[in-house]
Amino acid sequence: MPKYVIERDMPGIGTLSQEEFEGASQKSNDAISALFPRVQWRESYVTADKVYCVFLAEDEDVVLEHAALCGFPAHRVSQVRTILDPTTSER
Repeated sequence: MPKYVIERDMPGIGTLSQEEFEGASQKSNDAISALFPRVQWRESYVTADKVYCVFLAEDEDVVLEHAALCGFPAHRVSQVRTILDPTTSER
C-alpha cells in the first residue's frame, strides 16, 4: 500500500496530557478498525502546534475518511514517493 504523511494543524496539541493523548489514540484506533484493511496507522509525531501522521492506505480518500471518522483534521495529505536515510548513499 502507498505511504502517506498527514499534516494536521492543531494549535496547542503539544500541551495535551498523557490521558488526552491516550484518548486521541483510541479515537484513531477505532476509526482504523472501521476502515481495516484499507488503512494502517504507522506512527505520529507531535510538535507544539501540529501532528504529522504516517499511514499506509489504499488511497488519499481513505485517509480523509479516517480523519472524518475520528474528528481530526487532515490539512495536507502527501503521498510518499521515496524514503531517504543515511544508508541511501550506500550502494
